[in-house]
Amino acid sequence: MRGFERRAGALRQHARTVGLLAAAAPRAWRIVSETKPAAAVGGGGYASGPVVALAGLRGVPALALEADAHLGVANRLLSPFVDRLCLSFPITGLAPPKHVVTGRPLGAAQVAATREEGLAAFDLRADLPVLLVFGGSQGARTLNRACLDAFAGPAAPAGDLELQVVHVCGPRNHEEVRAELVRRGARFERYRLVPYTAELAMAMAAADLVVARAGGSVAELAALGRPAVLVPYPYATADHQRKNAEWMAAAGAALVVDDAELDGARLASLVRDLFGDPDRLAAMAGASRRAGRPDATRRVADEIETLVAARLRRPRPSTGAA
Repeated sequence: MRGFERRAGALRQHARTVGLLAAAAPRAWRIVSETKPAAAVGGGGYASGPVVALAGLRGVPALALEADAHLGVANRLLSPFVDRLCLSFPITGLAPPKHVVTGRPLGAAQVAATREEGLAAFDLRADLPVLLVFGGSQGARTLNRACLDAFAGPAAPAGDLELQVVHVCGPRNHEEVRAELVRRGARFERYRLVPYTAELAMAMAAADLVVARAGGSVAELAALGRPAVLVPYPYATADHQRKNAEWMAAAGAALVVDDAELDGARLASLVRDLFGDPDRLAAMAGASRRAGRPDATRRVADEIETLVAARLRRPRPSTGAA
């Protein structure tokens, strides 16, 4: 399978996708026939679409998940075939009973991470505030550049702030960013540079403030009750990162900065203002915690169980036997 191209002039790619859908249908039918599932759940991507749609057509309870504050193409196509569409964020025009806001399902370790564990995992001091900066698994050049310009070295605009920076820069940018830190005379005991971490939840739990993109990590930040400065990726599909960020900002948990407007001076000013106003930062953290749904996984599981139970209660069709 492959998704539909969203750029102009992609008719050939669209035709190929339709062809792949046609080829996938009999295989999906066979999967449903062989497994006889009690329910079918799709993660919102194009790969799960054919199986979940055909399961729904065959009367199998079907459910799909939407990770962002915008309904993706796959889920828009899948919507007529499912009994439930679980939303990570409220979306205008989508209401129960089909559409239910459950929050985004997260792993147990993601929502159970503690500040103490995070401090230990990244060798951080408990007596200094922590700023976490990350831009997704591959990093983000805008955030990397702004973070360096704001905090790297004594000459930086916020170089005098008494804080610790954990900067997840992305593997492809690591050598370049590290060389720049050395050139600027950054104090590595206060500036933790990490190319990638599988313990991002730990880093979030340790942080007093987070600067990040606004993808799926927004749900994690809220589940952990962390305030944020969010910089939506401007080329995300249907600008969904901006919608995610605006949801968190509307809750009072985040500030939103356009990618084109973020530089070292702006970032330094925002961080200085927030760390200089503990009451405001605490209010943002409280708002984040109230907006979060750490029980989202359980909520989705409850919806699946409800659909399966409803199917089991349905009267079976008569076979005509005496």
